[in-house]
Amino acid sequence: MNHFFNILRYAKPYKKYAIGHIISNVFFALFGTLSFIALKPMLDVIFDNTKTPPETEPLYSGLMDIGHFAEDYLLFQMNLFTGGDKSKALIFVVALIVIMFLLKNISGYLANYFLVFLRNGVIRDLRNAVYKKTMELPLSYFSEQRKGDILARVTGDVQDLQYSFLSVLEFMVREPLTIIFTIVAMLIISPQLTLFVFVFIPVMGFLISKIGKSLKRKSDRVQKEQGVFLSTLEETLTGLRIIKGFNAEEKFNETFQESTNRFYHFSNKLLNRQNLASPASEFLGICMISVILWYGGNLVLNSGANSILDGSTFLVYMGLSYNILTPAKAISRGLYNIKKGGAAAERIQEIIDSPNNLKDKPNAIDITGFDSKIEFKNISFKYQDEYVLKNFSLTIPKGKTVALVGQSGSGKSTIANLITRFYHVNNGEILIDGKNIEDITTSSLRKQLGIVTQDAILFNDTIKNNLKLGNNNASDEEIIEALKVANAWEFVKDLPEGIETNIGDSGNKLSGGQKQRLSIARAVLKSPPIMVLDEATSALDTESERLVQVALENMMKNRTSIVIAHRLSTIQNADDIVVLSKGEIVEQGKHNELIAKKGVYKKLVEMQSLE
Repeated sequence: MNHFFNILRYAKPYKKYAIGHIISNVFFALFGTLSFIALKPMLDVIFDNTKTPPETEPLYSGLMDIGHFAEDYLLFQMNLFTGGDKSKALIFVVALIVIMFLLKNISGYLANYFLVFLRNGVIRDLRNAVYKKTMELPLSYFSEQRKGDILARVTGDVQDLQYSFLSVLEFMVREPLTIIFTIVAMLIISPQLTLFVFVFIPVMGFLISKIGKSLKRKSDRVQKEQGVFLSTLEETLTGLRIIKGFNAEEKFNETFQESTNRFYHFSNKLLNRQNLASPASEFLGICMISVILWYGGNLVLNSGANSILDGSTFLVYMGLSYNILTPAKAISRGLYNIKKGGAAAERIQEIIDSPNNLKDKPNAIDITGFDSKIEFKNISFKYQDEYVLKNFSLTIPKGKTVALVGQSGSGKSTIANLITRFYHVNNGEILIDGKNIEDITTSSLRKQLGIVTQDAILFNDTIKNNLKLGNNNASDEEIIEALKVANAWEFVKDLPEGIETNIGDSGNKLSGGQKQRLSIARAVLKSPPIMVLDEATSALDTESERLVQVALENMMKNRTSIVIAHRLSTIQNADDIVVLSKGEIVEQGKHNELIAKKGVYKKLVEMQSLE
């Protein structure tokens, strides 16, 4: 139930709709009960069982006598209207019944009207909260999670809540009140018979609860399996070129079908258990009605002239008894939904409650520029068990270009991940102008950084909007200028719609070199004082590399740059070249100095020249 109340917290902004929903449901339950009670005077007229109406308007004498007061007051008003004419009396009571049902249904509509805004508002805010938290979580969280499972939580699990937990909002007020009002009416009509009925209600509740005990576990299996096949689908769409190239369609098809088959079996078990709720509660309800028919019928038949329960009253009582069944069934379904929704709520809450170890400190400061130097002081870092950086120290003065080289796995890209605060260092500290980046707000830190990665990450949008991630207020002229600096304008100007051209999913309408030049243009448009280039030219052909290298050199003028290089020919003019091996600095200096040393760097250059 804790998850239920956690979800209900999102209903606070919509309390006016909740209040309207509750008030409407109160009237729905009240008029629903009165519509059955209004049947009694009609039956009395039809069966010629009408009592002599009082000559004067009856006076209310207290709660214990409310039943007689209501009956006498109705008889008095009906006699005023009809003057004793039974045809008019029948019209009166039929009109009364129609009015009761009309008011009941108006109240029901209003209750559902308010619930629409309440339920959809909560779902919207919950989905937004999950998405926002997903954006805030560190990259390390996603390395341990299936993308498909996260998609399943944001879509399927939130949708489950809409029709499980949030449907509970309806029966929390309407159905219990309907039962309470009905039972009050039944007690007024016949306390003896109602007390007899109460013996069977706990038995019904116990049997229904036994049926639903395993629903949460079964629902959890269904939702987890949905995450598995969504992950397979996401991986298939991402890697379709490789799957087709290696003739692996059948293997992936088998994996997907195995998951959907498990989902099929789990869903069947869950839904069949759910479907048992309604017929079970209805059958138990009919058993209760049968007992009332037997016991109440005996009261009518055996009481003779001094009957404490006449025929028309007993028929109304039976109608009220049946009136309990519908809300009782709704409550039993609601209890099933709570159990089913519990698994979805737990999975959603797991994301919302996930700790974010990269969250800004309460007293974190904003920085507005970069003045002197970047310092890495005795940095040690590991992703899992083994350290990929060990006691790494480096100072980068403002305006200088430092290149990081080394074999794969030497820790080059890790340095880019650490200075951008995608990960926290395990030991040591990174300083910008003498301030530890962990004491700086992440937003202001990243404003000082421009990032160009090895994989050109673009989005299914126009060229203009992709570049404006770097500077949302940039004009078209500034965008075109950034494209020119990145040597990308030469192909963009020839596109059908220029900078308004949509580049497709992940920019797949463009070549690899074109995508990389757009990502460089995005960094140029941001115009930050510090550039981080993570193997920015490694995916380019020779011609594109030449064009982009000129663009990078233009961009890095008067900027502090950290260049992680795969192709060593691109960093020969760097102010400082740092050679890494197994997370440690093994050589450091300018290109000519390192060549003269005839060490690791020279071997790397010679190996590339032979390629």
